[in-house]
Amino acid sequence: MAIEAAVDAGQRRVAGLQMLTLRYLDVIVAVIAAIAGIALGAPVLGCALGGGCWVLQRVVQAVDRTWARQMREPRAALGVSLFERFGRIWLLAGAIVVAGLAGGRQDGLAAALIIFCAYTVRFVIGLVSGPPPADPVATPPTAGPTVPPPTTRSES
Repeated sequence: MAIEAAVDAGQRRVAGLQMLTLRYLDVIVAVIAAIAGIALGAPVLGCALGGGCWVLQRVVQAVDRTWARQMREPRAALGVSLFERFGRIWLLAGAIVVAGLAGGRQDGLAAALIIFCAYTVRFVIGLVSGPPPADPVATPPTAGPTVPPPTTRSES
């Protein structure tokens, strides 16, 4: 019994590590792509901005999702989530523009390619893993199927 529990705990730990790696694979890809790009001679500013802003937008996402889950008012949580999602898009677009203006077209292209690679990995993981599980705290319980009241015919 104790051995089975230990084996089960070890399997859960491995599964948890695999899920954590899969959840943040896009961040790993962005960092590795930036490092590899710099090592292969790509513009440093573009690679640093592309990889750094991808990591930053994922941190913003994690913080915002936690903050939105703690809100009591659904409208406020929706507003914060929408603001955060559009803000992250503008952050990434701004990184590409800043890299292009500050360093040149090659820097902008390097930033865009790193962001594109990380986004593609994130998109594919989202498609493969399916929709996120419902939050039991945020989702009101259902009362079950509703049955209409029985109708009676009046006989005249």
